Amino acid sequence: MEDLKITTLVVPAIPVASPGASPVSMPHLEQYTDGDWVETSDELVGTAVFDATGDKATMPSWDELVRQHADRVYRLAYRLAGNQQDAEDLTQETFIRVFRSLQNYQPGTFEGWLHRITTNLFLDMVRRRTRIRMEALPEDYDRVPAEDPNPEQIYHDSRLGPDLQAALDSLPPEFRAAVVLCDIEGLSYEEIGATLGVKLGTVRSRIHRGRQALREHLAKHSDELSASA
Repeated sequence: MEDLKITTLVVPAIPVASPGASPVSMPHLEQYTDGDWVETSDELVGTAVFDATGDKATMPSWDELVRQHADRVYRLAYRLAGNQQDAEDLTQETFIRVFRSLQNYQPGTFEGWLHRITTNLFLDMVRRRTRIRMEALPEDYDRVPAEDPNPEQIYHDSRLGPDLQAALDSLPPEFRAAVVLCDIEGLSYEEIGATLGVKLGTVRSRIHRGRQALREHLAKHSDELSASA
C-alpha cells in the first residue's frame, strides 16, 4: 500500500442557503408509523476493492475513495453530529481509518463498512466529551463553493428541519445513531445491528425509545409555541 500522506481532507463545501430555500424535511412524527419516516437512500454500490471472484483488486487511491464516497459519509456525519465542524472531523477521520485498513477489508457491503466506521467514531467522540455542543450553522459563515458535486444540494441533503435536528440532538448518542441510521439513512434493523455491534432486540429497543423521545420533544416544543402565540 502506498504511504499515507494526508494533511487535510477537503469535504463537501457548505454554502449559505439560497433565499426561500428550506431544509430537508421529514414527515411529522405524529403522522407516521414504524414503517414510515424513511428517507430512501441511493442504491448501495460497491467500491472496487475486490474483483468479481472475491480476490483483491487494485487498491483505490485516496482521491478515488474520497471522490466516490465523501458525500455519503459527510451527510451521515452531519446528521449524527448536528454541526459542520464535527461532521468535517468525522469525515476526515473516517477516510483515514478506511485508507489505512483497506488491505484488511473483507468482501461485503463497502458502504456498510463506511456507516460502521463513521457511526462508531461519532459515538467515541461523544464519549470523550462531557457534553457535545450542537450549534446551528451561522448564516454568515464564509464558505467556499465546490464545482462538483453541487454544494448547495449537499447542504440541503445534509440539513434537517431545525425542530427535528434539535430533537435528534436531545437524544442519547446511542438512540440518535439508531434513529438516524434507520429513519434517515434507510438501513434495515439487521444492518444497524451490524453497524453498531449490538443485537437485533437492542436495535429495536433503541429505535422505539428514540422515536418515542422524539415525539415527546416535538410535542413539547409545539405546545410551547402555541402557548407563546
